Amino acid sequence: MDIENLDTIAAIATPPGNGGVGIIRISGALVPEIAKHLSRKPLTPRLAQYSSFIDDDGSAIDSGITLYFPAPASYTGEDILELQGHGGSVVLDMLLRRVLSLGARLANPGEFTERAFLNDKLDLAQAEAVADLIESSTEQSVRSAQKSMQGVFSIQVNELVEELTELRTYVEAAIDFVDEEIDFLTDGVVEHRVVTILQRIEQIQKTAQQGRLLRDGMTVVLAGKPNAGKSSLLNALAGHEAAIVTDIAGTTRDVLKERIQLDGMPLHIIDTAGLRESDNAIEQEGIRRAHLEIKNADKILLLIDVRDLDIESILKTLPPGNVTQIYNKIDLLGLEPEIKQTELGSEIYLSIKTGDGMELLKQHLKQSVGFNEATDNVFIARRRHIEALNKGHEFVDSALNQLRTSQAGELVAEDLRQAQNSLAEITGKFTSDDLLGKIFSSFCIGK
Repeated sequence: MDIENLDTIAAIATPPGNGGVGIIRISGALVPEIAKHLSRKPLTPRLAQYSSFIDDDGSAIDSGITLYFPAPASYTGEDILELQGHGGSVVLDMLLRRVLSLGARLANPGEFTERAFLNDKLDLAQAEAVADLIESSTEQSVRSAQKSMQGVFSIQVNELVEELTELRTYVEAAIDFVDEEIDFLTDGVVEHRVVTILQRIEQIQKTAQQGRLLRDGMTVVLAGKPNAGKSSLLNALAGHEAAIVTDIAGTTRDVLKERIQLDGMPLHIIDTAGLRESDNAIEQEGIRRAHLEIKNADKILLLIDVRDLDIESILKTLPPGNVTQIYNKIDLLGLEPEIKQTELGSEIYLSIKTGDGMELLKQHLKQSVGFNEATDNVFIARRRHIEALNKGHEFVDSALNQLRTSQAGELVAEDLRQAQNSLAEITGKFTSDDLLGKIFSSFCIGK
């Protein structure tokens, strides 16, 4: 993209509908010319000025505040003008049409923030945090998004990239001077530095995973036989009667989804049809959909009536590794709530009806994905950030293995280069135009 010859863009920056104040944002080289025709007052940088907004026939469209931010000290790095008028949808549309008639064009979704990225006002992780802040649904996610916007995540990534660059230089120098008396690849220095980088990536991965949960939430699927308590558990976690609960087996025929907050962690709870053999076509379709949701779940809660000893057939149909067995209705047998660790995973004994053991379940859900209520050091993260960190970890781990097994300097240097590029994708130092288009198209217009 040719930054020097970008169009001047404009958009309504406030949400659709009527409100007390409506804002139109303009960015680009034509800002001074547009302001001259629109307000007919000289622009003073960073000074709120009251003026009328004039149409092409000399009549006033509206009146309000103009704010001018000259380049490069603005959000986008370009000249920016904000028109703050009344928030009626019709008057804002009229004012926007007037701005467009003066040479601006309608901004694409996220184009203001994209220009901030292109003009080095933000890196890619910070730009994404802008959208994440707007979409935040909890106080914790707001604070974490702010940390990413302030560059906490980016600083850690940039430090890693710098360390990888320095280490690559060292390794490539060792390759060039193979005739020296000291073998720099086997003296332990390179291995120590690779191990240190690997440990740092792992630390960031843990924090980023918690940040992803704050942004996206964890998908929890409730599975089990009919009448095991799946819908009752959904209602208990949601805090209201989201699902119909009866003693009739097979009440739930379709997938029911509910979004809740668990001590600041967003949860996507999915109630599914009871798993059993059935001749009913509708119930069969519900069971098929249940297995689709189970396949994509972050966590599966297998609800079991504590009196039911035949669960092997259902366990065999579930993916191993992320299943927690929930033994419900312990009040019927006079059992105490508890959590056990077995070879197959965690078992939680509780009663949804009385509430005994529910706190054990909530703590288990948070601990199983490494969620921590303290967000002092947590930054917001996206799935693509996690994937980039995972790729970086794989390449650094490969470099360590190459170093320990064959001391092949060329292969070590190549793995380090690949790791460097993977991590640089997070901040946009190494990325494709296709990725940029995908990221910024998800933003709202006006931002």
